[in-house]
Amino acid sequence: MAIRKILKIGDETLRKHARPVTEVDRRTRQLLDDMAETMYAADGAGLAAPQVGILRRVVVIDVGEGLIELVNPEIVASEGEQHQAEGCLSVPGKRGVVARPAKVTVRALNRRGKPVEIVGEGFLATALCHEIDHLDGVLYVDKLIEELPEEDAK
Repeated sequence: MAIRKILKIGDETLRKHARPVTEVDRRTRQLLDDMAETMYAADGAGLAAPQVGILRRVVVIDVGEGLIELVNPEIVASEGEQHQAEGCLSVPGKRGVVARPAKVTVRALNRRGKPVEIVGEGFLATALCHEIDHLDGVLYVDKLIEELPEEDAK
């Protein structure tokens, strides 16, 4: 495993669409491992492959309930609305309020290439939407309702 460099806002890679993974192989599993190690080292709750310069549809998330690894994730259902403060490892020192669904259902492949379905509510729903947005070149700052003051951005 290796800690990878996290790209920062302004890097054009963050604005590109990630390509689907055609085969979950050794390289994909290595990417998942590296991304998890990178996310934990940066004290993050999620990380998408474009944030480490890899234009593949791969994300890792841990909102305190254990590591979630998703390959080719897609939101297949959503309901409700919530407004939560978000930050991003690619936008250091900033936080803001974003409107997201209160509940989402995501279908993806796991690290073994098997189909999985995850239902997330609250913070997990936010994290799933945030990371899947990264796969389409969208940053949370594109959806800001309100930017929070610097003292809240810690």
